[in-house]
Amino acid sequence: MEAAITIMALLFVAFVALGVYATVKVAKAAKRGVDRTIDQARRTVEDTTLKAKSLGQVGVGGELAQLRLSLRTSMRATQDALHAGVAEDASLRESLDLFHRLSAHARELDGDLKRLEREPDKAHVAAQLPDLRRRAEQVTHSADALRFAARDRARKFAEDELSSLSAQIDMEAGALRHWTGAGTDGGVGEGADRGRDADGAGVGQAQTWPDADAGAADHPQAITGPDPRVTTDPWQKTNRPETTT
Repeated sequence: MEAAITIMALLFVAFVALGVYATVKVAKAAKRGVDRTIDQARRTVEDTTLKAKSLGQVGVGGELAQLRLSLRTSMRATQDALHAGVAEDASLRESLDLFHRLSAHARELDGDLKRLEREPDKAHVAAQLPDLRRRAEQVTHSADALRFAARDRARKFAEDELSSLSAQIDMEAGALRHWTGAGTDGGVGEGADRGRDADGAGVGQAQTWPDADAGAADHPQAITGPDPRVTTDPWQKTNRPETTT
């Protein structure tokens, strides 16, 4: 009896621990989702603000906003391109590692630009602009180089695959067009031999007719169309029903 009570208590504790673990996991997942939503909303607000400043302000304020906007746009586009490509091309992992190292410099530069936006001494900001502009151009150039190389690589692989597929289809199409060949020639020869036999040795013989089964075998059976596909391609047309008129 005591053993049964102990087992029941252990099971109860295990179920409670499992429930607590599941609750914590769900709470953490929900928190990550909320954090991602907040980060996305904050980035959207910052991008909108930078666009407004770059268009509406003149002088060092507008130039700082333009540098930050171009930097963030280039880095985000490169990040999306590499993350999308690495799922299909494992060789992009090294490029992604390089991008992560570049992101550290981009975040540092973005922080410097953001601090200078609040700097009241505009002369000091103007003196810092040449170096900031050079750093921003260097970072964006590196990010653009990674993004363009990844896209060129994906496009090259797609072109090679399409060329190989086209060659296979051309070969198959040529094979399907060979309906005249040994089979047809053999049929003509057999017909001529039958004609000679009928002229030479078939005089006076009763003509025999082929059986119904044999005649049916000489004619091809009706081809039953395949069942409609569950999913259709955008370019696939729907077959029209035959009319009886």
